[in-house]
Amino acid sequence: MSPKVFVSHASEDKQRFVLGFAEKLRQNGVDAWLDKWEMLPGDSLVEKIFEEGLKEAQAVIIVLSNHSVSKPWVKEELNASVVNKISKGTKIIPVVIDECEVPESLKSTVWEKVTDTNNYQDSLDRILASIFGHSAKPSIGSPPSYTQHAFADIPGLTQIDSLVLKKSCDYDLDKNAHILNPGTLFIENDTLLFPEAELKDSLEMLDRGGFIKLSKTIGAGFSHYQITTHGMESYLNAYLTDYQDLIREVIALIVNKNMHNNAEIVEETNRPQRLIDHILDLLDINGHIDITKTVGGGVHIFNVSPGLRRMLAT
Repeated sequence: MSPKVFVSHASEDKQRFVLGFAEKLRQNGVDAWLDKWEMLPGDSLVEKIFEEGLKEAQAVIIVLSNHSVSKPWVKEELNASVVNKISKGTKIIPVVIDECEVPESLKSTVWEKVTDTNNYQDSLDRILASIFGHSAKPSIGSPPSYTQHAFADIPGLTQIDSLVLKKSCDYDLDKNAHILNPGTLFIENDTLLFPEAELKDSLEMLDRGGFIKLSKTIGAGFSHYQITTHGMESYLNAYLTDYQDLIREVIALIVNKNMHNNAEIVEETNRPQRLIDHILDLLDINGHIDITKTVGGGVHIFNVSPGLRRMLAT
């Protein structure tokens, strides 16, 4: 149903503004209540205005002018409107057409200023939007893709840092890449996942935290980088649920099955070579084994410490 709107005004403003204004409201789907159209000889002013017009109105438009601000009838209509606003939520829309004093009861209400009573389409559009409850505010779109992922809590890392590290390690494990290019890794549908400045800041912070090692370059563009042992270890502990079990499995293969190269362990565990190489690097760093590496990616174990054997018993 069309919203019913009562138009309160002074008779002196009827011809110069109110009549044409009310017609425009009706042309735009508003059931504008105007005394000229609703009241006939013999009708009761009080009954028509207060019981029919104001009582049934969903909104009241108060046309404020040099004439109306001093009119007793307009003041009474305004008072009734304020009561209806409090009791049943009737909307009050002040429309100011003169440089006049706005009544005290309306000073906390946003009013619409009409500077030209012959040309006020923009004001009419805003008034209609208020009546119909329409907002020009843009709808909320989808958040950036990186906010839609669930991330493990890695101390010292923000959400963007976590995504950069996760995607980097995911790619490194899958491709055994070692050297990573952010200019291609973080592009989807020819667009960077997040602003270039934020990506560069994240890479810098990951480099400072020891999660990656950036290759410093001169000029614009992205620097290539490598995942450090600390970075991969942080990622695996956060995201690979059976990581500790896998470490024990690798130790068992070295100690019990005398496997002395990464190729054998990769075949036995059916895990990515980059993951197995990381575990061997970790054991080497901690002094449990000694390893050598070949240009082709081979890793050979030539010394196993007694401590590694004891780790299986704990």
